[in-house]
Amino acid sequence: MSEITFKSHKVTCHPDETLLDALLREKIDVQFGCKAGSCHTCLMKSADQPPPAKAQEGLKPTQKQQKYFLACICKPEQDMTVSPANDSEQFITKATVLEKQPLNDDVIQLKLKCHDSISFKPGQFVNLKKPDGLSRSYSVANTPNEDNILEFHIRSLPGGQFSQWAKNELEVGEQIPVSEPKGDCFYIPERQNQGLLLIGTGTGLAPLLGIIKDALAQQHSGPIHLLHGSRNKKGLYHIDEMKTLAEQYPNFHYTACVSGEMPEKDFEQGRVNEIALNKINDLKGWRVYLCGHPEMVNDTKKQAFLKGASMQDIFSDPFLVTQNEEK
Repeated sequence: MSEITFKSHKVTCHPDETLLDALLREKIDVQFGCKAGSCHTCLMKSADQPPPAKAQEGLKPTQKQQKYFLACICKPEQDMTVSPANDSEQFITKATVLEKQPLNDDVIQLKLKCHDSISFKPGQFVNLKKPDGLSRSYSVANTPNEDNILEFHIRSLPGGQFSQWAKNELEVGEQIPVSEPKGDCFYIPERQNQGLLLIGTGTGLAPLLGIIKDALAQQHSGPIHLLHGSRNKKGLYHIDEMKTLAEQYPNFHYTACVSGEMPEKDFEQGRVNEIALNKINDLKGWRVYLCGHPEMVNDTKKQAFLKGASMQDIFSDPFLVTQNEEK
């Protein structure tokens, strides 16, 4: 038998029952659906022990690495402390603002130094919190470092309570709470000759930048294609940095796309996802990362699947502006 710690509850799980059944037996309120490992409604995360391999069947490699599992098919082999996958945010440290500078007319680059060590995967996001308690999610744009510095690209939105505060009021030297990192849109060093296709709009470049730098640092040998799009050139940024990176690494290719105006030299005209999918007709065996506007992300996910990409190899991070402003 195994002892399961779930929030304030301690439950004994018998060898012949699943973790979900043990919680339901004790009348603990948990979400579930099919009870067969298909719908993923009962997705949970282990805070200590690795879940049994059986409980992770059907999950993406990035989810497995973070100890996510399906409670309905999990028969614990040892004591575990678990929580729902969508558990409420936990602020684990504070950070001091080191730098704030514009990347274009609408986007600022914010660099924070965390007071405590923070472990994250490039491409994940954290929640940042204002003094009044309002929090928003922003993707980390850099790779882990010994100085515990996090970099964010924050787009200033009209009426955006957090983004306007960050742009106009937040000062260098101030402190801001930072949550634990979340999300499964990151690079894992397997199949290093696999093609990587990364498509982003606006500040969707932030997580993709971290993923690319991580892949290159881990000597990914397959082709890496980054396509970054906006309505016009003013909406793009880090153009020179991406061109320099392409010169340094023969397997990295960068394309800047604009959809609302005729492009200048070295730009392509059209929607970034359409340009990307026209460049690579067959995505079988490729890994695909999609970040930015939710309509673009959802549409491209379907199109990438139809072009041969496995759903296990499609990672997405839609920026839900209406609820969370933009990461």
